[in-house]
Parts: sequence; structure tokens; C-alpha cells
Amino acid sequence: MKKYMKLLAVLAVISMAFVVLGGALVTKTGSADGCGRSWPLCEGELVQLSDVTPEKLIEFSHRATTMIGSIFVIALAIMSSIYIKKRETKPLAIISVLFLIIQALMGAAAVMWGQNPYIMALHFGISMISFASVLLLALLVFEFDNKFDARELVIKKKMKVNIYWLSAYTYFVIYSGALVRHEGAGLALPVVPFNDGSLITPQSIQQIVQYGHRTLALILFIWICSTAYFAYKHYWNYRVIKYSMISLVVLLLLQITSGILSVFSGLSLAFALMHSIFITLIFGVLSYLMILSSRSKGDTNY
Repeated sequence: MKKYMKLLAVLAVISMAFVVLGGALVTKTGSADGCGRSWPLCEGELVQLSDVTPEKLIEFSHRATTMIGSIFVIALAIMSSIYIKKRETKPLAIISVLFLIIQALMGAAAVMWGQNPYIMALHFGISMISFASVLLLALLVFEFDNKFDARELVIKKKMKVNIYWLSAYTYFVIYSGALVRHEGAGLALPVVPFNDGSLITPQSIQQIVQYGHRTLALILFIWICSTAYFAYKHYWNYRVIKYSMISLVVLLLLQITSGILSVFSGLSLAFALMHSIFITLIFGVLSYLMILSSRSKGDTNY
């Protein structure tokens, strides 16, 4: 049974990664209306081979991927709730399914009743929570804790609070990045926002959104690096913390690089999708650190 659960966990994580990427692809290619105002079918029917457009194919593929992923996620949630006797299992199972349903309903509402960029930006954040919960379930299935002695970890109060707030702030940065996409603000500013030696003054909502996202991202970079340094000073003897922090810093550098290259290349689809997957993985690592923090009984400030 454990072998089949591991296979199911891998399929669920991969399918949810494709759901997240598919959603970003739909937005980047302007394919949200590819199937008209009909959901879950395309214009009330399956896609006809004689009437296929790139936008319709992308939108319908995203819906099909979501449906297939839903099967894997629901199956994993049920199986893990039955066979994995850990306190996080049932809450994670419920969250993974619940946010998957919310994500699908928000997508359906956007198709049938129109899209508001501020609501659709939240749609990406909801898919992020669903992916993270599925990833954590998969780590439980693979007994990741035992491989890295995570059960022996003691995280003190100061570090716990920092991880919780950092995770919440990262989620807000994710929302701002999604808003950049949905507001069409990706090229509102050049890579270096200067013109004739002076800082460009924002004159449109797109430029304000872009400035806001870059400012939030800079704060996130400083925060994650300072957290990694603190972990290096006080927690580096724990392998699970050591590798988690290294992963965070590497993924963050890749995230920043892909963002710069995305703007520099005129919103290259490849760089834009990499930008989405790197932040998804960053949030996944932070979610695991939150789980570790919630388990730890360390109450002193250090």
C-alpha cells in the first residue's frame, strides 16, 4: 500500500504543479476567454478539432489538467487520512481539497461572469495554498521527516514567529506578482526604472502595481537572506533547516533572475512560467518550515 501511496503522491504533486503553471499560461497568453462564457466545457461542448484555436486549446487543457489533478488530490487526501497517523494529515487533506474546489469555482465564476484583476490575482494565491498542502502530504507519505531527523528539531519562539510572518508576507508578495500579470503591468517599467538619470514617476495604475511588486520583492529578498543568516548562526546543526534555507536562497535568486529576464525579454513565456514555478516552490518550502515550527516545543526567545 505504501508503494501505491508514494506513486499517488508524486502524481498529485506533478498534476498540481501543472495546474499552477497552466493557470499562469492561461493568463500570459490571454486565453482566459478561449472557451467563451461556458464552463466546464468549451462553448457548451467538447473542443471540436475543426474549430481549435491556440487560446481554446490552452484554456481547455488547463481545465482538463485541473480535473485530472483533482482526482489525484482527492484520492491522496482520502488515502493519507486513513493510513498516515500524524496530526497534520487530516488538516492538510481538508485544505488541499477545499482550496482546490475554491480555485475551480473562482475560475468558473471568472469565465461565466467576467474577470476582475484583483480577484483573479487571489485565484493564483489560492492555487498556491492547494499546491503547498499537497506537497506537504507527499512529504508525509515519503516520511521526509525521518530522513532528515526533523522530529528532533527544536525551533525557539523567535524563529517560529519569524517563519510565520515571513510566510504570510511571502503570500502577499505572491498576490502582488499575480496582480502584475492580471493588470497587464509586466512591461510597465523597464528593468532599471530610470529615464535620463531620474527615477520614473508612476503615472498609471500599471506602473504603481509594478513599483509596488518590486518594492515588496526587495523586502522579501532582505528578509529571507537575514532569516537564512540567523539560521546559519543558531540552527545549522539541523540538516532539515540547513537544506531548507539553502533551497530558499537558491530559489529566491532564481526567482529574481527569471523576473529580470522576463522583463528584459519582453515577457518571454518561458521566463514568465519559470518565475511562477520558482515562487511556488519557495512557498512550498516555507509551508514545510511552518509545519516544523508548529511541531516544535521550543518556548524560549532564542
